[in-house]
Amino acid sequence: MTTTLFPAQEIGSLMKPRWQIVGQHGEPLDETAREEFRAENARTHFADDLPAAAEALLAGRSREVGAEGVRDLGSLFAIRLFETAGLARVYDGEARRIEMYEYPIRQMRGFQFQGHVRSFDNKYYLKAAVTDEVRLEHPYHVEEFDFVRRHARAEPKLPVTGPYTLADWSYNEYYLARQPGWKGRAARRAGQRDFVIDIARRAIRPTLAALIDRGCRVIQIDEPAAGTHPDEADLVVEGFNAATEGLDAEFSMHICYSDYRALLPQLLEAKRCRQWAWEFANRDRDGRDGYEVLRALREYGDTRSIGLGVADVHRDEVETPERVADRIRRAVGYLGDPTRIWVNPDCGLRTRRLEIARRKLEAVVAGAAIARAEIEPPRR
Repeated sequence: MTTTLFPAQEIGSLMKPRWQIVGQHGEPLDETAREEFRAENARTHFADDLPAAAEALLAGRSREVGAEGVRDLGSLFAIRLFETAGLARVYDGEARRIEMYEYPIRQMRGFQFQGHVRSFDNKYYLKAAVTDEVRLEHPYHVEEFDFVRRHARAEPKLPVTGPYTLADWSYNEYYLARQPGWKGRAARRAGQRDFVIDIARRAIRPTLAALIDRGCRVIQIDEPAAGTHPDEADLVVEGFNAATEGLDAEFSMHICYSDYRALLPQLLEAKRCRQWAWEFANRDRDGRDGYEVLRALREYGDTRSIGLGVADVHRDEVETPERVADRIRRAVGYLGDPTRIWVNPDCGLRTRRLEIARRKLEAVVAGAAIARAEIEPPRR
């Protein structure tokens, strides 16, 4: 655990570089993709760990490298981008993942895919119906973490999609059908609770345990669906607690684009959550103070750390370091304790071009340095 004030992290995925997408399909890189690869490697030297694969890819021999070899390079690129930007914790930007729902569901039994649906950023994913009891085929993300741990120079972390979101983004057929009588509001809620808990205990928890056994000490549970149904905040908490019960790691919970007050105080019952990784910068404009909601945590006496969103992932406009520092200052004022604050973008930067993503991360780090020079940590 870092003792530096306002350490930086990322809490979501990156856009995949063109050369990775082309190379994964076994196609030779075009000139644009080659130039992108060379420019990024000149900046971060990410390919130094896999020089033979990099040489073959640039020479047009993508099939020789193979899809998994190209993904290795993509993972290295994200790790080095985060490290050269100055982040204290890193992972691979989810370079191996298509998105956050379909892959984990494919590692489980009891689901049948129904068709594609559109996500908020006009991407598509396959949505599944649960038609039988949830069972885990095998723990997942383990090889992904192994690669990050081998190559990361900063502290490695790993994001995992949470049980509530996996259940909410699925059609609940099996667990609803088990409810007796009329399938009204009470039955639907009971069926959803059973679904969330089964995913948590039978799939997420074994996966987390396997990751911890491999040395993963920092795990982020992603629950983007939490804010869409604030009346089910208790189900989010039950799923989190069931997934993390008895496990020894530093767990955080990432919830984006939400009215966090509507999730309180129920959310505070997440027993093993040590950090809230939330979005603030997105709403910090047009005369609004996006950080005022932090008052609520102080009012409830919650003392966990905060993953403070200080860069808006929906806009290409790059925040100035001074603007980032101002947001940190305000957050310190509301929380009272600067040692609780980590800084990050609001969410993943996958909707931004890589150049913009890099500049935003660098602004986050530079703004943290400004605030760090001004603010003294409290005496213990």
